[in-house]
Amino acid sequence: MEGERREARGKGQKCGRGPRRLPFIFASCLLPLAFCLPPASAAGWVRQRSGTFAWLHAVYFVDGRRGWAVGGKGALLTTADGGASWTQATPPPTDDALRDLFFIDELNGWMVCEREWFRLKTERDRRSYFLKTGDGGRTWARVEAPGADGRLAGLRFADAAHGWAFGEMGALYATTDGGRTWARQRVPSRHLLLGAFFLDARQGWLVGAGATALYTSDGGATWHEGSVPASGARLNAVTFADARRGWAVGAGGLVLATDDGGRTWRAQTSGVAADLRDVKFLDAREGWAVGAAGTVLHTTDGGATWRAEPPLTPHTLERLFFAGRTRGWAVGFGGTIIAFSEKP
Repeated sequence: MEGERREARGKGQKCGRGPRRLPFIFASCLLPLAFCLPPASAAGWVRQRSGTFAWLHAVYFVDGRRGWAVGGKGALLTTADGGASWTQATPPPTDDALRDLFFIDELNGWMVCEREWFRLKTERDRRSYFLKTGDGGRTWARVEAPGADGRLAGLRFADAAHGWAFGEMGALYATTDGGRTWARQRVPSRHLLLGAFFLDARQGWLVGAGATALYTSDGGATWHEGSVPASGARLNAVTFADARRGWAVGAGGLVLATDDGGRTWRAQTSGVAADLRDVKFLDAREGWAVGAAGTVLHTTDGGATWRAEPPLTPHTLERLFFAGRTRGWAVGFGGTIIAFSEKP
């Protein structure tokens, strides 16, 4: 019996020594793995709850926290915390479709609205009109849009005074007084204009259906056609990093690039067949594009190579917006909102 007790005490001592060594063994095993873990600054996209199933057509942020998203049936969402929570304006300023959204500064913003054809009471009624805010989106006032016929697809401002509205049949209207008056500009296209980018009050670009790619260097007094390799393609959006380097995206995964200010365009390989609806570049090398089937593409070499992000939604992503390099949002069908963040 005494021998058995001594053996039991011996086993207990061996077991007791074991746990004291385990922390060192455990730590030594995990040390190499620590270098394999993703860095804390890793970037990524996540879904945000919009609280609506409306098709969202546009999104705009004035900084990393305050933003708006708009869409069908008067959907007007706002956030003050970067999209962690979205709220619907109550009551909304309209129940018509809200097609586009642009803020000149934190207080002054514009929306392009579209009335359904069956809501038109007379032939003189216009399909499109504007809503304008001067108090950061708390209230919106209706402003008649220029043009007697056709729909407007969007608008952009280069500064508080100079803006452009564009749409069907090559319609383009410009303002030099902050939207109080608009004048039609002549463009060498009768196709639907879908996207625009203005570097300043003089230099800008337009894209649209029928492989339309236009550029101006005099504020739109004259517009010129760029040379596009994709005949008849529908171009949905355009962006520029500076006066020479730009990109446009369109149907069938089409990505075009220019390094001469839009005079000539060349095709880049996107690696996808989905329609691309919007594109934004943060500088001459890093850019993002979004489109059908939840497609999100990323490049860090000026579009020489594009990489598809893991999809977060099967729905079309229609519009993309970045507030600086580390915060971005994309919106689309079914009330979809996805957000990008990168920890500093």
